[in-house]
Amino acid sequence: MPTLLDIEAEARGCVRCPLSEGRTQVVFGVGNPNADLMFVGEAPGQQEDLKGEPFVGRAGKLLDQLVMEEMGLTRDSFYVGNVLKCRPPGNRDPKPEEIESCRPYLEKQIELIDPNVIVTLGNFATKLLLNTTQGITKVRGQTYPYGKATLVPTFHPSAALQGGGGDVISKMRADLVRAKKVLATC
Repeated sequence: MPTLLDIEAEARGCVRCPLSEGRTQVVFGVGNPNADLMFVGEAPGQQEDLKGEPFVGRAGKLLDQLVMEEMGLTRDSFYVGNVLKCRPPGNRDPKPEEIESCRPYLEKQIELIDPNVIVTLGNFATKLLLNTTQGITKVRGQTYPYGKATLVPTFHPSAALQGGGGDVISKMRADLVRAKKVLATC
């Protein structure tokens, strides 16, 4: 069976979609490979593309702060990745064909990490993993089965930074508390 390092090496050589032409590097995922908790975001931003690690910009700092405050966890105790492994130009939304190109990498990550709880951050990760067209505002606030795991959808932290403010943050906090409660029963 392939390891996370094997899948990451495969992703680094990926040319399945045009995003590979403009990337600085593949941003695969980081954290505890045996984690009970996994976060899945949308795509690398500029800072992530430069550093090669997901959620290192402002959104990542907010995510880390909220996870610490609501769950008491730091990055070394969970795993974080994205639907896309390459940065879309200008941080635009992922295209359906890009999502489909990266889907096998994300599915392998989830399979190998085998988390008990997956927290999806924003529309793209949530719609993909729940196989729904409903947006995050409709599906957040509850939990869903995902294979052997429980999926907890919440807003992407960038939504709070782009004008959603305190309302989005308070909903994210509630969702993280929900994820913590599910983790406690695993």
